[in-house]
Amino acid sequence: MATEPRKILVTCALPYANGPIHLGHMLEHIQADIWVRYQRLKGNEIHFICADDAHGTPIMLRAQQMGITPEAMIASASEEHQKDFAGFNISYDNYHSTHSEENREISSYIYQQLKANGFISSRTISQLYDPEKEMFLPDRFVKGTCPKCKSEDQYGDNCDACGETYSPTDLINPKSAVSGATPVMKDSEHFFFDLPQFESMLKEWTRSGSLQTETANKMQEWFESGLQQWDISRDAPYFGFEIPGEEGKYFYVWLDAPIGYMGSFKNLCDKRGDLNFDEYWNKDSKTELYHFIGKDIVYFHSLFWPAMLEGSGFRKPDNVFVHGYVTVNGAKMSKSKGTFVKAATYLNHMDPECLRYYYAAKLNSRIDDLDLNLEDFSQRVNSDIVNKIVNLASRNAGFITKRFGGQLSANVAEPALYQSFIDTAEKIGEYFETREFGRAIREITALADKANQYVDEKAPWVIAKEAGKDQELQDICSMGINLFRVLITYLKPVMPELAARSEAFLNETLDWNVIAKPLVSHEISKFKALFSRIEPKTIEAMIEASKEDAAAEKAITQKKPAAEAETELSKDPIADEIEFDDFAKVDLRIAKIISCEEVPKANKLLKLELDIGGETRQVFSGIKSAYKAEELVGKYTVMVANLKPRKMKFGMSEGMVLAAGPGGSDIWLLEPHEGAQPGMRVM
Repeated sequence: MATEPRKILVTCALPYANGPIHLGHMLEHIQADIWVRYQRLKGNEIHFICADDAHGTPIMLRAQQMGITPEAMIASASEEHQKDFAGFNISYDNYHSTHSEENREISSYIYQQLKANGFISSRTISQLYDPEKEMFLPDRFVKGTCPKCKSEDQYGDNCDACGETYSPTDLINPKSAVSGATPVMKDSEHFFFDLPQFESMLKEWTRSGSLQTETANKMQEWFESGLQQWDISRDAPYFGFEIPGEEGKYFYVWLDAPIGYMGSFKNLCDKRGDLNFDEYWNKDSKTELYHFIGKDIVYFHSLFWPAMLEGSGFRKPDNVFVHGYVTVNGAKMSKSKGTFVKAATYLNHMDPECLRYYYAAKLNSRIDDLDLNLEDFSQRVNSDIVNKIVNLASRNAGFITKRFGGQLSANVAEPALYQSFIDTAEKIGEYFETREFGRAIREITALADKANQYVDEKAPWVIAKEAGKDQELQDICSMGINLFRVLITYLKPVMPELAARSEAFLNETLDWNVIAKPLVSHEISKFKALFSRIEPKTIEAMIEASKEDAAAEKAITQKKPAAEAETELSKDPIADEIEFDDFAKVDLRIAKIISCEEVPKANKLLKLELDIGGETRQVFSGIKSAYKAEELVGKYTVMVANLKPRKMKFGMSEGMVLAAGPGGSDIWLLEPHEGAQPGMRVM
């Protein structure tokens, strides 16, 4: 008996509008998208939404630094974020912003309901205050010396050196991270959400069995340590929603951020007209609601959020699916090493479905960190997708096209073999349902091995040379195509673009039910390459580009506000002092440029051949934007002669020429006075 399709609402945590999307963020959005696509493939009614988290002090200060309004900054961030998610084929039905009228209305309503129901109170507290900027300082905007280990330049809530947690008032010699001023204590009235009143409800929700074990255990720790009232207000100046009836008081960003899920869905309902907001958020809702989040925000989503919903008359989520962090090559993502890769940088170099597949192959339902090992990444994608699955189609399609006009056999050569592939559907589907994606991938690749073994044993390339065996050849290759068809259907939630290309090849739209029967007497299209191998040089180029991204970002963040008078030193401060012995290690020599040429496929580089007095050196220099190659020939300059040679993809660079300037067309090569000769030491 057929069951009614499930009605499901799925959200991802809202990316903060203060920065770009990186590969750590993408883990969550890919995980959720795979789950959503599986549900759609099964015929369930599912709505997938997200939004930018657009409020808070960091947004306000960053916009001031950039010399633009917060609204302009978050609009630009939203455009970039949505472009990145679309690039990775994240199939959102709606992407909105917490800085929206829908979110303002719902946040105000929830606050007023909580207040009317006796869950909001107020009291005066003392906080650190920046007397120059005239603003109260969040903990992370106070820096000073750790009171325990005496490490300097530590944040106001915890020490990176020793791990100690403390109040910002405990810091030694605290300074405002905004202005550098010494903060003072100042009183202010704040509003609090009475979380302890919801302890019994939260304990019951925890014991419901729907939460991950790790999340439930963590909540138990919080219960044992005692729930505290939650400060939900911030003082002006603040970028966010003003609290109704309280002038100069604003909702803390973490109050309206999760309400952004509701705001985004309300926006979708208003645009579509056929969706009912109350059906999904009413306290008695029969629909399903799931949040995909990272483990760093479990506290807000498993305590405050369900309590706020309960206290204001809305339904609670059925589950909060929590994932771990992403590491790269076994270590925390690093900007200096180029392993802090932005989504946009990845998309400029690599196929998004490679990352989707690799993440899926390593994901499970637990809160484990996932390591993106770049060597394993390329090997696994090349081995599983290119060598096993795509190759299965390639090695059979040629015979079908050339010998049989693209027509599959009317016979099913191995019905038992095909049925064994179909019988695995329930197990693979259960793995997708329970977010055990790694197990699903292992089942799929095991089937791929089985399919290739079948083709190897039948050896159609041998049969093709034997007279009178055309029917046998067609039967074998048709079975190979049909097995490929099943594998691609199972992979469709993970690799939708590969599935789309495969559907064009198969002349069929694939879903979980249609593959129950094999294709017979069916015409396929001529086979075209479905997927490309990952080349090591592509990963290397991505890492180098990430290093350049980090350097450019650092240069932007170090810029002073436009209102301040800039000098060359203020734009680029003098580095830390060094000893004379350190400087003496640098061997500077006069060099004559005896040839110069552009480097093909390199936007910034010129290749210089330098005479340094009886010896020539090849040096690549990023000065192409300021000089034409021919105008440098014959000029004298200064080079670092004892710099360790660096192997680049264009060749070996055996030193460095010296130049001044901020970059672009504003670069000036250092030139010595007349009389200096190649090879002379610069003293």
